[in-house]
Amino acid sequence: MPEHEAIIEYARAFVPFTDEEAAEFAGAFTNRHIKKRQFLIQPGFVDRYKYFVIKGAIRAYVIDNEGMERTVQLAIDQWWISDYNSYLMQEPASMFVIAMEDCDILQISFGDEQRLKAANHKFETFFRMMAEKGVAFMQRRFISANTHSAEERYNLFMDRYPQMMTRFPQFVIASYLGMTTQFLSKIRSQKAKS
Repeated sequence: MPEHEAIIEYARAFVPFTDEEAAEFAGAFTNRHIKKRQFLIQPGFVDRYKYFVIKGAIRAYVIDNEGMERTVQLAIDQWWISDYNSYLMQEPASMFVIAMEDCDILQISFGDEQRLKAANHKFETFFRMMAEKGVAFMQRRFISANTHSAEERYNLFMDRYPQMMTRFPQFVIASYLGMTTQFLSKIRSQKAKS
């Protein structure tokens, strides 16, 4: 079960699982290899899994009324991704989730997550902590999108996630930051000159 070591190590940074608990926890995850450009989730289908990225880059996006792609979430090594509304409510998804690189992921089904949480309070604590981190992240992102200029959003993104710039195409980063690709190019060229 070497592919499961990543999730055990990650989880133990938050909750002190015993070896038996770690084995039970990791056993609920299924290892998958996803090829670049392969969809994990598409609108209209219920998202039955939550994904932990061992290695790779994944993008979640929606298409707006004008046909423009709007990036909602990005995930790289040691990050989680899903259409959380679909996963939690077990209703049809509204997002596309696609691999931007060949990826190795671990997936857990909604049912297996519920089973783990009912079986052991440590598992429930772990998933609660992940949900809380996710809510805090989304709140920071929302506040930044509504209080910072495009250039400030870019600078914050570069400071916090410099590795993302090499993992995702420029159009994805621009969409994630709420700007056009042309405007992002302008900001990057101004930075290069200074």
